[in-house]
Amino acid sequence: MDKKLLSTAIAGALAASMSVAANADVTLFGHLDTSLDYTDISGGTDDINMNCTTCSVGVKGSEDLGNGLKAIFKLDFQFDMTERNPSGGAGNSANNAITDRDQWLGLDGGFGKIRFGTISTGYKSTGAMIDPLYRTSLQARDHGLQSSGHTGVGENGRGRMENHVRWDSPSMGGFQAIVDYSFDSNDVDADDGDDTYALTGLYNNGPILAYASYITNDHGNEDSAWKVGGSYAMGSFKVFGQYEGDDGLLSNPEVKPNNIDGADVWHLGGTFTMGNNMLYAAYGQGDDDSTAVDTGYDSWTLAATHSMSKRTMVYVGYNNIDADAGGEQDKFSLGVKHKF
Repeated sequence: MDKKLLSTAIAGALAASMSVAANADVTLFGHLDTSLDYTDISGGTDDINMNCTTCSVGVKGSEDLGNGLKAIFKLDFQFDMTERNPSGGAGNSANNAITDRDQWLGLDGGFGKIRFGTISTGYKSTGAMIDPLYRTSLQARDHGLQSSGHTGVGENGRGRMENHVRWDSPSMGGFQAIVDYSFDSNDVDADDGDDTYALTGLYNNGPILAYASYITNDHGNEDSAWKVGGSYAMGSFKVFGQYEGDDGLLSNPEVKPNNIDGADVWHLGGTFTMGNNMLYAAYGQGDDDSTAVDTGYDSWTLAATHSMSKRTMVYVGYNNIDADAGGEQDKFSLGVKHKF
């Protein structure tokens, strides 16, 4: 889908929303993030680039069906506004192609929320809840503080799963359950029963957020991952952390069956807020995944943000990744993020 077609689709959706009943609601939304990033990889790249981290635009909405039931939907499209569309014959087509993000249809009622389509998993969603730099060039999942279970798209336990049914229970005193199930579109007799499924439980009430999650692609042998994490706010301070245990899903998710595991990932961090300003620091490690090459590393990030409004934020920060096998990566970022 090119940008002109996307614009037409969004315009059509908005026009349609004006003709539906008064109890229907359709909203245009978007996320824009642009940064200047200096990256220095020992023995390799030393360069400054402009990047657009998960920039997107979409429509979402609901219709009141009566008796406490709503039809709900979301169509979200990702793009890179720092480069030309690939149809123009320039730029990096892998980055500036328009791709799908969460796109689903569902129902919301007293039973909770059930959605069908391409949807972020509970495993991924909880990781985003403890990352104040989420969807910026310094987000935790891009720098080894959170695992590959928070990224990618597919049916084998990626952060955003296709052919996906997700149920979110009602919140009861801050407690909530999330169930994810993805149907294997290429299922054959030899792989019968390898649909991906996950269960997440969380408590979110006042200053306390705590969660635990388990996910498996059911490929056999090493095919799952689990994690625990959360945050606690104390006035201007907030501390957060997460530990992920790998049983093959994080280190080698596509292999059937998989005999590689051990890529555990953990991180701890905190923020201090002064008015519209926030200071951020986090440190984490990734363990060796038992392959021939040592894949372990240490990672840490320091950053500061300033909220110019409820929707616009500027940030500056530094990340370092030090690989156990030798070599380092340093990244300095200066960016602005806007949501609408």
